[in-house]
Amino acid sequence: MKSAIRIATVAGIALLAACSDKPAEDQKDGTQDATASEQTNPADAAAELQKEVEAMTERYKEANEAFLEDNKGKDGVTVTDSGLQYKALETGDGKSPTRADFVTVHYTGKFIDGRVFDSSVQRGEPATFPAGGLIPGFTEALILMKEGDKWEVTIPSEIAYGANGAGGGVIPGHSTLIFEIELLEVMTEEEAKIREAEMRAQAEAEAQAFRQSQLDFLTQNLDQDGVKATESGLQYRVIEEGEGAQPSARSKVTVHYAGKLTNGQEFDSSYKRGEPASFPLNGVIRGWTEGLQLMKEGSKYEFFIPYDLGYGERGSPGGIPPYATLIFTVELISVDS
Repeated sequence: MKSAIRIATVAGIALLAACSDKPAEDQKDGTQDATASEQTNPADAAAELQKEVEAMTERYKEANEAFLEDNKGKDGVTVTDSGLQYKALETGDGKSPTRADFVTVHYTGKFIDGRVFDSSVQRGEPATFPAGGLIPGFTEALILMKEGDKWEVTIPSEIAYGANGAGGGVIPGHSTLIFEIELLEVMTEEEAKIREAEMRAQAEAEAQAFRQSQLDFLTQNLDQDGVKATESGLQYRVIEEGEGAQPSARSKVTVHYAGKLTNGQEFDSSYKRGEPASFPLNGVIRGWTEGLQLMKEGSKYEFFIPYDLGYGERGSPGGIPPYATLIFTVELISVDS
């Protein structure tokens, strides 16, 4: 929203400059016009810019207030003393939370123009948080709801993020927020702590089971024809041997490659992008740094990289889970330096 305001403001100033009402005959020549422009007081320009921003902010505020006024007259909409507006989409019969309780919900938040700014539905996972730790309008709505309820909740800025907005401009000041909220579960704080501990234990057990499966894969992989291992645990297989230059740990190389997990899921490929990749060998995962030094220009190898030479116990946001063994097919095109 800040970017949009800035662009509109600059455009507005450009229009003002283009629409000067000074008679053409009074403009003696281009040199004098340029001189006059250079002598414009920067403080005056800043003041004009500020006025334009304030005017746009006021128009945005008025549009949001008008939406609230129109929405409260729609069928099924209830308005509370605080100004909160809600409409039941589905009705449940479970318990209602208190401010001290924890809730699990699915929700989608959007602006009055329909743009979505946050959604647990899009992430594919419901959110759990303390009912009393949210913006006032969201908390008020939750306390009125019951487990199984699904509501459309319209929150005025006064009980949302106010005149300042939030998220560094993600939510502008004076924004009316529209949430579709589905209340899935209500828990006490103690129940929430127990649930969290159980989920952590389950996640750790699953992670360790996956880790062992990856170690088993590497052990069995050593029995495959042509597979060799280095002292670090890196495994490799020569597909095609080249005769060109051999890189050092500080070399920059250009390669084509495809990376996949042990289940065959591909997570990266320069082949699919249609362009080889170039990078210094001291700037990549350890398995690559070591493995590429075994190759010569023109070589094509397959690498099996243990997690401790890859992305470790945490994995990577690019679809690589913790403890993952990585399988790469790599062609060394050139050693560039």
